[in-house]
Amino acid sequence: MSAVTRLSTLAALWRLVRFARPALPRLIGGMVAGLVAGLVALAIPQVLEVLVDSAVGADARDAIVPATLAILGLGLLEAGAILVRRWLVLTPNTRVEAAMRSALYERLQRLPVSFHDRWASGQLLSRAVSDLSLIRRWLAFGLVLLVVNGVTVLVGAVLLIGIQPVLGIVFIVGALPIWIIAARFERTYSVAARRSQDQAGDLATAVEESVHGIRVLKAFGRGGYVQEKFERQAEQLRGTELEKARAAAVLWRWLTLIPDTVLALCLIVGVIIAAQGGLTAGALVAFFATATVLRFPLDSIGFLLAFTLDARNATDRFFEVIDTPVDIEDPRDPLAIEAPRGRLEFRGVHFRYADAKDDAKDLIDGVDLVVEPGETMALVGITGSGKSTITALVPRLYDVTGGEILLDGVDIRRLRLSELRRHVAMAFEDSTLFSDSVRDNVLLGAEDRSDAALKQALEVAQADFVDDLPNGVDTVIGEEGLSLSGGQRQRLALARAVAAAPRVLVLDDPLSALDVDTEARVEAGLRRVLADTTALIVAHRPSTVALADRVALLDEGRVAAVGTHSELLATSERYRFVISSLDDEPHLGEGCGLDIDDEVRRASRDEERGAETLGIPLGEGGRS
Repeated sequence: MSAVTRLSTLAALWRLVRFARPALPRLIGGMVAGLVAGLVALAIPQVLEVLVDSAVGADARDAIVPATLAILGLGLLEAGAILVRRWLVLTPNTRVEAAMRSALYERLQRLPVSFHDRWASGQLLSRAVSDLSLIRRWLAFGLVLLVVNGVTVLVGAVLLIGIQPVLGIVFIVGALPIWIIAARFERTYSVAARRSQDQAGDLATAVEESVHGIRVLKAFGRGGYVQEKFERQAEQLRGTELEKARAAAVLWRWLTLIPDTVLALCLIVGVIIAAQGGLTAGALVAFFATATVLRFPLDSIGFLLAFTLDARNATDRFFEVIDTPVDIEDPRDPLAIEAPRGRLEFRGVHFRYADAKDDAKDLIDGVDLVVEPGETMALVGITGSGKSTITALVPRLYDVTGGEILLDGVDIRRLRLSELRRHVAMAFEDSTLFSDSVRDNVLLGAEDRSDAALKQALEVAQADFVDDLPNGVDTVIGEEGLSLSGGQRQRLALARAVAAAPRVLVLDDPLSALDVDTEARVEAGLRRVLADTTALIVAHRPSTVALADRVALLDEGRVAAVGTHSELLATSERYRFVISSLDDEPHLGEGCGLDIDDEVRRASRDEERGAETLGIPLGEGGRS
């Protein structure tokens, strides 16, 4: 349980002041207008007392008309005050909600990738939409009515005692159990309300995952399975909502029974007192009319308590995100790279996830590697060797837990994130596109947003298919680009990285979904782009190695060997094993500008020379 959830309800809701401060003047004005309406409603019974007592007197005819007009005027004043209250509180609270939603979104953008690895998207969506909407409604109505009704009850209690002390005391004492029951209700309802909001977030996650994975579910015929799973989650939420409803029903039972019982008791006592001459007929009418006015404020206790507890839980859930520390941010005294060249150096780099077990080995376990300006370095290794993790460390999607990464001699943690990510661009194997035009997707990180820059990036990525889209580069693609093929999405993601014109280009196997011919054309375009750009490429296919000047072999989070492809073939048995385990298709030759037979012969000669140098005899069949 977080520190926020241990706060009292008042302390938890008080945290909203930082966002609600601009709206406070109108909120206070709304409370004043509401109090005017409540006090006017309490004044009407006092006029009724005069009217009833006058009706039985000699001057009844002269008193009826003024009293009636007074009641009419008070009624109009009450209605006007209610109208003003609503006008004052509605608009500013929409601005509070918008400010909180913006703050939440800004926080989500700043929080590291490790945070998003842990949190389900449905939980974040429910906080950004449902919880903030609930807080807005509570500020506009729940908070205002809590203050207005509370003051109205206090003033009404004083008036009741003023009309007849004994009856007033009977009414107040009889109403005390309501507050005791309400306190017990808070303890039981709050737990169920928080569980309900969390379960609603889980349900939203289930819906989102099903929608995004609808192709997989249909392809494997698993619609019934996920339907059953969804229904179980929905049934859990239904059970929690019923638990809340039962708790509220118990409260409402007492809120109905106790006031009615108290009024009945007051009626008996009032009649007795009036019969003994201690209370006029007008005072008796005024007492019960005042008690009737107080009925809504008393009855609203249950609704307002439940509303307030829901708002408190929504506030807790909001601040759970807002209070999450941002551990990847700009340094206090940032440095700047005046003339970026793109030299990338890893010095004793270690990395492990924050929630890893103490005895677990680091995922990146002491990497030392230098990529010179304009050089293309391929990262090769079996699955789990740490290739993708290393690429994620360069733009600080994660931070190293040991050692340092230098860009042109400057520790990347000493650079502003905006500057670092201006110098470094990345394309992922899993291409993420946004519900926007092709143009805006490709130029997402580009400073040069001209048509020429867009055209060049699309040409390099061989994304000429955009010309066949309904509106060309201005076509809005569907959510996450699912209306496009995997290869088309990858080419647009690659074009996005190219358009950013970085000094360092990090490619995490961005060509995996391309056919051989398209891959060859993309590689030819990349060679032109990479001529002056430092590149770090994760190679899952041998054909990708053809792009590299040198290759770094990763093994269990460490750099086991560095050299050209031919050198490593000749000297590293581990490298030969890794290369042989990669995709066995026309690669390292066909469509890549390399003759495969020449490459094999050259690798064999290099292997023989390397073996001789190392004193290793090679017999028949000894070559890889």
